[in-house]
Amino acid sequence: MSDQSLKAQAGLGTFERLLSLWVALAIGAGLALGSLFPALFGVLASLEVASVNLPVAVLIWAMVYPMMVGVDFGALRQIGDRPKGLVITLVVNWLIKPFTMAALGVLFFQFVFAGLIPPDDAQAYLAGVILLGAAPCTAMVFVWSNLTKGDPTYTLVQVSVNDVVMVFAFAPIVAFLLGVTDITVPWDTLVLSVVLYVALPLLAGLITRNQLVQKGGEAAVDAFKARVQPFSIAGLLLTVVLLFGFQGQVILDRPLVILLIAIPLLIQSYGIFFVAYGAARLWKVPFNVAAPCAMIGTSNFFELAVAVAISLFGLGSGAALATVVGVLVEVPVMLSLVAFANRTRGWFPS
Repeated sequence: MSDQSLKAQAGLGTFERLLSLWVALAIGAGLALGSLFPALFGVLASLEVASVNLPVAVLIWAMVYPMMVGVDFGALRQIGDRPKGLVITLVVNWLIKPFTMAALGVLFFQFVFAGLIPPDDAQAYLAGVILLGAAPCTAMVFVWSNLTKGDPTYTLVQVSVNDVVMVFAFAPIVAFLLGVTDITVPWDTLVLSVVLYVALPLLAGLITRNQLVQKGGEAAVDAFKARVQPFSIAGLLLTVVLLFGFQGQVILDRPLVILLIAIPLLIQSYGIFFVAYGAARLWKVPFNVAAPCAMIGTSNFFELAVAVAISLFGLGSGAALATVVGVLVEVPVMLSLVAFANRTRGWFPS
């Protein structure tokens, strides 16, 4: 794949640069619409098949599918060229991050906040943050990489490997962590969610990509992604509107709960970033690999976490609320870490 093609894939337009603003407006719109039209959102919430909410499923597909078209499994051949960044990302994503998130959730929801949150709610919030911690980012990876002037080829390799690992590792890790925290796990629903939101979009993206490459090469892939990218952004914003519409009354009635859920998520995000970033510095990883690998380890695939929370525990559950709070804090946190990384570029080899 040419450098120009990869840069186009990781490109960031004016609209995406203001994503924090659009997400904030979508949150406000969801809260307002949920309060004004509770019956409508009740109907939307009832549109389920096998515990999967259909409107949310359609919107998440709109978000994930364009990203999956950009995944080039041929890039896996480049893993051996510079393995350090990939090793850091995989260790952080799959051996550290899920377990530190679970530990922070237990610490805060079962001990620090024990007098502020009813035990049943605490268990639900714990389940939500566990789902976030076990879902490393794929959809926004190229945004963070581009903002730190990361190596787009290497980022593509990391995304491809993480997608493959996620298909096989997400469900077992989540089931294990939910199990040890005494939460009943419906395995069939969990596996179904992984198939719906990771495996099938990945397969559809691979088929689409192969057809496009056969017709017009990488230029055709870039052109297709440019055409469907507005649907991806619209899917993200409409999902935020729906989720905050479903949870709007709870959020307005219990703002303290939102703050309490955000605290362990913030500690986790900044802590994981500095673990990965520090490891990259000690291992003398070049900045254009170090910054993206730390970003990928920090950011969450919140679309998947939200979808699984809804499938497992329901739209109005505390687990779903916790994953929605993850959406609330994700973009501002990541933008602050992008700024920090760019200011500390001199810490790393060029």
